[in-house]
Amino acid sequence: MSNPPVAAAAGPVLLESIENGVALLVMNRPDKLNALNSELATALNQTFERLGKNDAVRVVVLTGAGRVFCAGGDLAAIGMGREARDTRQLEPILRAGMGAMLRMRMIPQPVIAAVNGAAAGAGMNVALAADIRIAAEEAVFGQNFAKVGLFPDYGGTYFLPQLVGPSKAAELFYTGDMIDARTALQLGLLNRIVPGAQLELEARSFAAKLAAGPSLAIRAVKQTLFGSEKDALNRALEAEVQHQMRCFASDDCLEGIRAFFEKRPPRFQGH
Repeated sequence: MSNPPVAAAAGPVLLESIENGVALLVMNRPDKLNALNSELATALNQTFERLGKNDAVRVVVLTGAGRVFCAGGDLAAIGMGREARDTRQLEPILRAGMGAMLRMRMIPQPVIAAVNGAAAGAGMNVALAADIRIAAEEAVFGQNFAKVGLFPDYGGTYFLPQLVGPSKAAELFYTGDMIDARTALQLGLLNRIVPGAQLELEARSFAAKLAAGPSLAIRAVKQTLFGSEKDALNRALEAEVQHQMRCFASDDCLEGIRAFFEKRPPRFQGH
């Protein structure tokens, strides 16, 4: 993983390098806190599809450039669409993300999320789609959708209850509050946490260990653990898209996004 990442075929918003059977993917919008726009979501979707067919790749590691893993959906882009009452601004991001999360979960190789900083909203759910999550001690996590009147997407309603149970998932969804890495570890959201300065080394070491293992057996284990989920996950992702589009069209969403950029508490009316 020491080779410098190069721009993936899908575009410079996602960087890719492959060394010794390990593919390293870096979400590369650091100036936007790696927020998911249509371009990045499409790049993730296309890259996971391609890597899944590459037998030379034994493990995939996903991380973010800069100080944040992924801040979730690009609210600047989403907000412009909502102000214009143009739902077409959101659906491509949702559809590309739907495909990316399904492929991420279903490709034969293990996927490790190396969470180097905040993972919020859809960004948290990108991490949850991975097989294994290693996080910096400084990382924070949040299902922030409720803060802006939106519905959890990118598989959150499927992955989160599996890991923490429906009651705790409900709390995280309803409040949109952030939790720190130690709390996330205690809840079972993370496999381990390490000091931020050690995250790259830890992710490299763990990925190398898996890459040196019996790939036939490891792929069979992944298929056994997650392969049967495909139809249920696809249904959940589709339901999320439908709910999200309705919430996106709501007055509460418009108010939530305006409040976010105006740095004030939102005044939701329930419509």
